[in-house]
Amino acid sequence: MELRQLEVLIAIADHGSFSSAAKALTTVQSNISAHISRLEKELATTLIERSNGQLTEDGQLVVEHARRVFNQIQDIAADVRSSEKDIKGESRIGCIGTTGRWLMPHFLPVVANRFPKIHVTISEGSTSSLLPRLLDGSIDACIVHLPVEHENLTSHPLFAEDLMLLVDNKHEWSKLDTITMTELATRPLLMPPKNTALRKILDRAAGSQRLVLKTQAEIDGVRLLTSLAFEGFGAAIVPATAVPGWLTGEFKRIKVPELPRRVVGWVQRTRPTPNKATQAVVAVIREVIEKTDNQQPGVHTGKGAFPLKRSS
Repeated sequence: MELRQLEVLIAIADHGSFSSAAKALTTVQSNISAHISRLEKELATTLIERSNGQLTEDGQLVVEHARRVFNQIQDIAADVRSSEKDIKGESRIGCIGTTGRWLMPHFLPVVANRFPKIHVTISEGSTSSLLPRLLDGSIDACIVHLPVEHENLTSHPLFAEDLMLLVDNKHEWSKLDTITMTELATRPLLMPPKNTALRKILDRAAGSQRLVLKTQAEIDGVRLLTSLAFEGFGAAIVPATAVPGWLTGEFKRIKVPELPRRVVGWVQRTRPTPNKATQAVVAVIREVIEKTDNQQPGVHTGKGAFPLKRSS
């Protein structure tokens, strides 16, 4: 198996046909066909359906592995050329939307100024959608909701954040500064869907007091859940970072002391070790969080931040 064969297969996947791949690689179509035929013979499978030019299931699998191989080759070259003071390369980071909305405006200017030769790509997604991408090598690391338990992944907490009630200023609860779980159970709430991480936290907290939270509607997506609360469609319990400290408007954050904190952390593959660019990025992320946590209501770092239970 040759790298050129894998490069040709990726080009077909990206450009949709043998002829388009040949044009992208500045070669002729017969060369493209020859590379694919040899690769298929070596692997004893069909990678491209000749009738429509689409990847077979085996073809898609090989392309996924091939992309990881080329990413790692690029990382090797970048790491060798980098010094500790002049790090270069690409860092592909996944981030849950709520954290990204708060953290990225602080993080991106710092990393661009300190490491101008690092190219950072940020992918937004949920914890459940980002972890498979981390495992298959599509991203180098991710910032997600902990805990994450997988034998091929390593995680480190970055910060803990309060879960708070969010209402618009016309809501009957808008005059409150804190609210109890018993009070929450008296009115329907905008809730995340069952079996999501946030919903499990809420149901466990209510169940521990033999309460059941009433559902006004189930909303899949914390940012949409937050937006609906802003617009006055109902009250919602959201993570603190869903409402950045710089955001103003006709809404009220209300503390719910009986709820546990949500822990957000950095997750990376155990092997291979992240490239120098990604190691530099995580160091900057930690630094930025520690310096800006006091600007974001409900975010906690340092000693005492991570016991999940809060005192009331």
